[in-house]
Amino acid sequence: MNRIIEYIIDTANDGKSSEVFLRELGYSSKLMSCIKKTENGIMVNNHFQYASCPLQEGDILRVLITENESSTFIPYEYKLDIIYEDEDILVVNKPADMPVHPSMGNYEFTLGNAVANYYKNETSSFVFRCINRLDRDTSGLTIIAKNPLSALFLSNMQIKREIKRTYHAVVEGIIKDAGTVDAPIARAGNSIIERCVDYNTGEFAVTHYTPISYHNNTTLLELKLETGRTHQIRVHMNYIGHPLLGDFLYNPGANNLIKRQALHSYSLEFNHPVSGHSMKLICSYPDDIKSIIL
Repeated sequence: MNRIIEYIIDTANDGKSSEVFLRELGYSSKLMSCIKKTENGIMVNNHFQYASCPLQEGDILRVLITENESSTFIPYEYKLDIIYEDEDILVVNKPADMPVHPSMGNYEFTLGNAVANYYKNETSSFVFRCINRLDRDTSGLTIIAKNPLSALFLSNMQIKREIKRTYHAVVEGIIKDAGTVDAPIARAGNSIIERCVDYNTGEFAVTHYTPISYHNNTTLLELKLETGRTHQIRVHMNYIGHPLLGDFLYNPGANNLIKRQALHSYSLEFNHPVSGHSMKLICSYPDDIKSIIL
C-alpha cells in the first residue's frame, strides 16, 4: 500500500541530502530508486526536490512510498481477529488450521486470502508481506507489513533477532525447571517437511523454556527463541522427551485432547518499524488450548 512519511530535519542532519538522510535511516538502494522514480516522491516544505539537494534544519521532508507490484490472492471472506493496526503494520491472531500462504489444493482458505479480502476496497495496490510466518496449525500473533518500507525494516529486524517472540505450548510430561535446548536442526532424511536434531549437518538452533503450570501429566511452557528454524519448538521439545500434545508429525502416538500441535504465538515485542516506539502485543489462548489447561 502507498504511504506518506514526514520527517522534520534537526540540527544533526542540516546540510545532508535527502538521499543520505534516508539511507542513514535504513532505506535501501532499491527503495530509494523507486522513490526517486515516483512523481513527487520527495517533497521538501511542500515543493518537489531532488534527492541530492541539501536539507536545512527545520525543513519538512515528505517521502511518498508507492507499491510497484500487487498480490494476486483470491479474496476470501473471513473475519480477521485484529490485535493491532496502523498505517505500517497489521498484527492478527491467526487461527489454527489456516496456512499463511496459498498452495496446491488450497488457493483460498489462507491468511493471505483473508487479508486480501480485508483490503479489497483499498485504492492502492495490496501486497501480502507476512513477517513471522507460523505453521498451518500454530495459532497466534503474526505481523503483516503494509508497505515496502515497513517490510524492509521489519525484515531487517527479523534477521537481527530484534523481534522477540514468546510462544506457549502444552507438552507431554512434567517439566519442573526452566532450561535451554541448544541443538542444531536439519531436514529429516529426504523429507520436505520433517526436521530433526542433527549435530553433523544441522543449523544452529536455541530454544529457552520455562514451566508455567501443570495439568494431568502435561506442562504448559513458555518458550523463547534465539533462532527461527522450521518446526524448532516442536523438534526441540520432542528431542528432550516432551513432545507437544497433538503433534502428529513428531509425536505419532499423540493423544486426542487436541487435534493439532498445542502451540500458540503468545506475544511479540519489537520497536515499531517507522516510529521506533516500543511495542508489546499479547494474544489470549484459543478455545482448544484453554480446554486442556483450564
